[in-house]
Amino acid sequence: MRDLDVLIVGAGAAGLMCAIEAAKRGRRVLVIDHARKAAEKIRISGGGRCNFTNLHCTPANYLSQNPRFCVSALKRYTQQDFLQMVERHRIPWHEKTLGQLFCDDSAQNIIDMLLDELSKAGGKLQLETSVSALEKADSGFQVKTNHEQLRAKAVVIATGGPSIPKMGASGFGYDVARQFGLDIVPPRAALVPLTFSDTNKDLCKRLAGVSVDALVSFGKTSFREGLLFTHRGLSGPSILQISSYWQEGKPITVDLSPTQDAFEAFRTARTESPKQDLKTVLGQLLPNRLADELSKEFGLKGRLADLSDKVLRRAGEAINRWQLTPVGTEGYRTAEVTLGGVNTKELSSKTFEASKVPGLYFIGEVVDVTGHLGGFNFQWAWSSGHACGQAV
Repeated sequence: MRDLDVLIVGAGAAGLMCAIEAAKRGRRVLVIDHARKAAEKIRISGGGRCNFTNLHCTPANYLSQNPRFCVSALKRYTQQDFLQMVERHRIPWHEKTLGQLFCDDSAQNIIDMLLDELSKAGGKLQLETSVSALEKADSGFQVKTNHEQLRAKAVVIATGGPSIPKMGASGFGYDVARQFGLDIVPPRAALVPLTFSDTNKDLCKRLAGVSVDALVSFGKTSFREGLLFTHRGLSGPSILQISSYWQEGKPITVDLSPTQDAFEAFRTARTESPKQDLKTVLGQLLPNRLADELSKEFGLKGRLADLSDKVLRRAGEAINRWQLTPVGTEGYRTAEVTLGGVNTKELSSKTFEASKVPGLYFIGEVVDVTGHLGGFNFQWAWSSGHACGQAV
């Protein structure tokens, strides 16, 4: 039986960061993962270039039943701290939009950096290794894998959530939490495209591939970014963002012309060019394909001179306050992250140790802290992993 100070289950962003910090402190650290390669989510993220953090990261960019839980870790290891590591490894990067930082070349740069840091610190990585049993012992834990028996003073669960199962994602972390009597905030797919049925689905299908700048709202929460029509419904950054807030059975509101009041645009056009058709003006506000389809869908046609304020206002509402009710999401298959997870009331916000189970820690996506789109979830992985690595 091999003896360890720290066993980390999950060789993703949070797990590797935790392992680096723990190994730097002289701990005997082993990271295991059932996958053939480490950090597969990093590899595919950001279109293969990894949106590794966000310059504007604050606690307000995170959802949790306890919004204050993330404050301590984010304050102690910031986006600037991670950026310093990136620059120390001479990885070229650029800011895309809204503070989102990407590698110039490849996400593999970030993976190589983490593995290099782990190796230099003396930590070990073992892939294609899965846990078949995890039991509390007198001093720490006994762990059975498909290769060997391990004894560890501390065990860190960094296995993420079930989003993107084709990459091996699963609910393993939740199973461990339940085994030790910890509460789970019911998980669901987040940062995920929304799907529709009937008329709305048909409309989206006809518009598949069309994108537009849009303000998408649910309740008091709004995001203004790109919106993309797909064969199943709506996607794009604004939709992925609002999906984390959307509640089943309720409508979202889409403003397809966030820089212009469509009603006022129609009225002005009626004064200046009364013989113009409403559909023509619509084509000046929106991409042609979208203008054509919406004019059919909402009956937005007729000579402006013949249309009353009431009709123009209704047309404006269809553009600036289009309400539609999703039937669901595309689910974990395409979700970037998982909302919910191990209840933060079970964990220390400073160390991430479970209060009921000394020596057992949970970090990263498996915890009920979920970031907005744009590098925030990676920053949570770095910050929570760093905080835990300082404690184990």
